[in-house]
Amino acid sequence: MNISSLSNSDIKEKASSSITDIFIRLALIVGLAALCYQVLSPFLTMAVWSVILAVTLYPLHQVIARRVWSKQWLASVILVVVGLTVIIVPTAFLMNSFADTVRGFIASVQDGTLQIPPPNENVQGWPVVGKKIFGYWAQAYNDLPGLVQTLQPKIGEFARSALAIVAGIGTSALMFLASFLIASIVMAYGESADNATTAVYTRIAGPKRGPHLANLSKATIRTVALGVIGIAAIQALLVGVALLAAGVPAAGLLAIVVLILGIAQIPAIIVVLPAIIYIWSSGTHETTSAVLYTVILLLTALSDNVLKPLMLGRGVDVPMPIILFGALGGMAGGGILGMFVGATALALGYGIFNEWVASGQPEEPAAEPEVVASSAKAS
Repeated sequence: MNISSLSNSDIKEKASSSITDIFIRLALIVGLAALCYQVLSPFLTMAVWSVILAVTLYPLHQVIARRVWSKQWLASVILVVVGLTVIIVPTAFLMNSFADTVRGFIASVQDGTLQIPPPNENVQGWPVVGKKIFGYWAQAYNDLPGLVQTLQPKIGEFARSALAIVAGIGTSALMFLASFLIASIVMAYGESADNATTAVYTRIAGPKRGPHLANLSKATIRTVALGVIGIAAIQALLVGVALLAAGVPAAGLLAIVVLILGIAQIPAIIVVLPAIIYIWSSGTHETTSAVLYTVILLLTALSDNVLKPLMLGRGVDVPMPIILFGALGGMAGGGILGMFVGATALALGYGIFNEWVASGQPEEPAAEPEVVASSAKAS
């Protein structure tokens, strides 16, 4: 009895000690993970975008590397130089145009120099809000300083929000530049990074499904980044540069609108047609230049029809609402850069979730015994 009781007590002590050790280790792991997240959280969006850029551009990086004697670092340098010249410099001009538009609008409202066209009588017929909008419009046309004075608290809040948006765009541009540089460094060590990623997936999902999930993640990132976001970004850049060259006001703002419409798969011609009308009605262009800018703008508005076959080898398996919600949610939380990260991350999560659901589906049932027996007799 004594030996039995001592054995039971030893077992209980060991079990209690084991449970205590497990809780202590779990608390240390959770605390370390929380500390790491707190340290990395300011750079999380930039880090994720760096990974997306590295995965998306790595095939192009390898094409360049094969042309420069397989020197990975030289391929990264060439890619950075080309990216700065072709993408980042025009983007900086468009962002500067957008910031100037916002600042100029705020200054003109505060100084009372904003020119308001006469109100349209048809506005009063709009349901619910027509009369209210017409009243504000008429007051702004007749006495803009008085309206500004009446709405001063709201205008001040709007000005602060607008300036915050401008500052956020500048921050996003710097983060994009930093992400591009980090992505080029990651691509220089692409093979080891790919092996490390596959090892992580294998550790999480096992040796059978881990490599498959790693390949699925890379394919989803490249498909969405190139086939949807990449095409929308290139088209928005082309349209924005054409609008800048044509002297259309608010070219940066219109380029951002084209970007959002492109992600939502809405034709850019919705933005380009009013710009063409402005070019012909403003009286600042001769007929030759107006025709030239009209042709350029129409070509840029239809450029997605050429870009899709070049950049998208197959259809996007992710539903478009998933990409749109990811882009809008990412933009709400992380600005312009968050729009790209949100769309890609949500599409990746959707793809992995679908793969997980499909892996749990039962296999096709085996043939019934009677059928097997009859087929055996027939043979």
